[in-house]
Amino acid sequence: HSAPRAEEVLMPQGVLHRSPTNRMIAGVCGGVAEWLGWDPTVVRVLFVLISIFSAAFPGIIVYIILLFIMPEA
Repeated sequence: HSAPRAEEVLMPQGVLHRSPTNRMIAGVCGGVAEWLGWDPTVVRVLFVLISIFSAAFPGIIVYIILLFIMPEA
């Protein structure tokens, strides 16, 4: 068994969409988590932390934009 190639590990798989099952508000973070293959809680915590500690990352605006451009699964 060989080790996975870098692009297999780093590249998200599938289509980016809002999650119908992993949703707290609109499924944006859940959809990103499914796309990345991560735990949805990790994505949510990272999103909140980055939004709070970075004035250059307007989290609510990004979330609203993704809400409208990400299709629902």
